[in-house]
Amino acid sequence: MTDADQTRRTIEAVCRIESAKLIAGLARFVREVGLAEELAQDAFVAALEQWPQSGIPDNPAAWLMTAAKRRAIDRIRRDVRRHRRYRELEGDRAMLSGARDAELDAALEAIDAERDGSRIDDDLLRLIFVACHPILSAEARVALTLRLLGGLTTDEIARAFLIPETTVAQRIVRAKRTLAAARVPFEVPNASERRERLASVLEVIYLIFNEGYAATAGDAWMRPALCEDALRLGRMLAALVGDESEVHGLVALIEIQASRMRARTTASGDPILLFDQDRSKWDRLLIGRGLAALACAERIGVALGPYALQASIAACHARAKTAEETDWMRIVALYDALAQLTPSPVVDLNRAIAIGMAYGPLAALEIVDALIDEPALRDYPFVHGARADLLFRLGRRVEARTAFERAADVTRNARDRAMLLARAERSAG
Repeated sequence: MTDADQTRRTIEAVCRIESAKLIAGLARFVREVGLAEELAQDAFVAALEQWPQSGIPDNPAAWLMTAAKRRAIDRIRRDVRRHRRYRELEGDRAMLSGARDAELDAALEAIDAERDGSRIDDDLLRLIFVACHPILSAEARVALTLRLLGGLTTDEIARAFLIPETTVAQRIVRAKRTLAAARVPFEVPNASERRERLASVLEVIYLIFNEGYAATAGDAWMRPALCEDALRLGRMLAALVGDESEVHGLVALIEIQASRMRARTTASGDPILLFDQDRSKWDRLLIGRGLAALACAERIGVALGPYALQASIAACHARAKTAEETDWMRIVALYDALAQLTPSPVVDLNRAIAIGMAYGPLAALEIVDALIDEPALRDYPFVHGARADLLFRLGRRVEARTAFERAADVTRNARDRAMLLARAERSAG
């Protein structure tokens, strides 16, 4: 690798690390996320042009912010001159001049203001709440969050979710337009709005993690980079909103689940189910972080929320040295609480699987059979896979094979399909 290549890679790494903070800081001044991202991109381009010759500055973040500020100032001044000329033609020069000059002075004063660490944190928190605004669709929120806060390009997002790059680009553009048209303020919502908005933020981070942990489609069973993005976003949010129990609950959940990633596949990428995993490969550091986050959620919350309850379930697995030592009765009780708090067919399915482990497969099969006709689960591969496993454990091999084949038919993940078909073959034997 040449010196020029190394410099370029360093610049790209710096830009990715600083991207979210830079966009957040600029958005506070220009009051528009799309424009803030455009200004940040201009600064990155300037760095790529100048740093190879001048060298990487001692404080790259400050350099990028200064370059972006200059472009923001130039943009504001151009807008002022354009509007002034327009209004002068209408004979309203005095009124416009005073208003626009005051606006310019205020903007320049804000842009030149000293920025401390707490202001950066405030800006990041505002950006998170804007990118995950409920006015946007879930798909748009995920794409915009990965773009603005994850620093991913549209191509990287498209490859992560196995969708066309043009689709991702359109989602991001529409999201920015929607936010601008709705005049969504660049601010942390007030207390009455915060709970709803925070739920949206947590949902987006969990969606990103889940897609990385169990890819819905494609040739890879997991996409670790997405899990890492979700972990980083979750930790960032916990640092910014440390008084919210469910924030720590989500962080606990994804830390503990992420701890299993090295044990979830073979060297060739084939899936290894939870009960067959080598638990010595589980990352004890991540488990420790997750358990600490769960303890924090328990201290803050009067009652555990949905993410903290799911983290408590994950903790039961993490604390068990072997699959046989898992406290399945406690897991059933936790799923009972989760079903009361957030009832859904998926929660009922997971509860049924826990019941099957605690009380035997026959008790669980009755529940799963009742769930098969649920519209939300009809083409859900995990319900058919769970039913197949229960039938196999009951010795009903022919029915198990049919159920495994049905699960393979409806999954869009190649690794899942191969595993399910292999289990169908073993059922026949």
